[in-house]
Amino acid sequence: MRQAIMTEPGVIEIRNVPDLPPVERNEVKIKIQKIGVCGSDIHVYHGKHPFTPYPVVQGHEYSGEVVEVGEDVTVVKPGDKATARPQQVCGKCPPCLRGDYNICNELKVEGFQAPGTAQDFFTLPEDRVIRLPDSLSFEQGAMVEPVAVGAHSTARAGDLKGKNVLVTGAGPIGNLVAQFAKARGASRVLITDVSEFRLKKAQDCGIDFTSNASKEQLHEASKRTFGEDGFSVAFECAGIETTLDQAVQHVNKGGKIVVVAVYGDRPKVDMSIIGDRELSLIGTLMYKHEDYVEAVSLIEAGQIKTAPLFTGHFEFEKYLDAYKYIDSQGDKTLKVIIDL
Repeated sequence: MRQAIMTEPGVIEIRNVPDLPPVERNEVKIKIQKIGVCGSDIHVYHGKHPFTPYPVVQGHEYSGEVVEVGEDVTVVKPGDKATARPQQVCGKCPPCLRGDYNICNELKVEGFQAPGTAQDFFTLPEDRVIRLPDSLSFEQGAMVEPVAVGAHSTARAGDLKGKNVLVTGAGPIGNLVAQFAKARGASRVLITDVSEFRLKKAQDCGIDFTSNASKEQLHEASKRTFGEDGFSVAFECAGIETTLDQAVQHVNKGGKIVVVAVYGDRPKVDMSIIGDRELSLIGTLMYKHEDYVEAVSLIEAGQIKTAPLFTGHFEFEKYLDAYKYIDSQGDKTLKVIIDL
């Protein structure tokens, strides 16, 4: 069985490893077909992910075909398309016991603190597996994970119906968050970035209002989009101090800022503004099972568009080339897929 392992920052080796053992009673074995490269993967590649040791087998956005199931498995059968949550949780800590297993005290994420799916086959318990409709392609299946991030983070903001929403950062996650905000009934959604390429992709996905932050100040873009009403919810998806600060400074009094991005460098937050304006600064981490289910449903229904986000495919043996490509292309790329 082939396996891609990052031995240290910037180094990926393709190795032949022993085949997986037969599945246990509650396990599902998946033949991996597609793996999406995530921004967090790139942090690992550069040695800047704060919670990832080396060596590490990456891969947490994926889809594949079920090839073997244990005798107690009911959610899928051989031949089904499937994806799965990459969260390994303890099930015993206070967050787990109250149902918030996405912030488990012992959380390990496959591809970061636990081996991921960058290999020909992967086995895991059925309670994390989601069957994909036949109508979804394997490429769409590999997008369920980031779409679920959009589902969970937008749910963290509460009811968005009729709300004006800002999204800072038009990368894959920001794009999907903006799409989900619209799907949840937001009145107007403005997405900002410094990349015209990514802003155009946002428009291709149905986001009507965009702003190039290198050419237009946020207060100007806000007034152009929302008028005097401003925006009451912001999703920070860029992962830099400047955009977080802008969201804090310009959101309406009593508004909410949901911090979606992973930060390579620790940002400063003007807490005096948070207090003075009664703002809510909300964290969000990953997703729960119902977010995956909702993600699949909205992709299947066409409410979440994924096709415009695909900007490259690489063979498994060219795994490292995919990372180099992403580095070289910068803001001219969104979702790169590894083909097995």
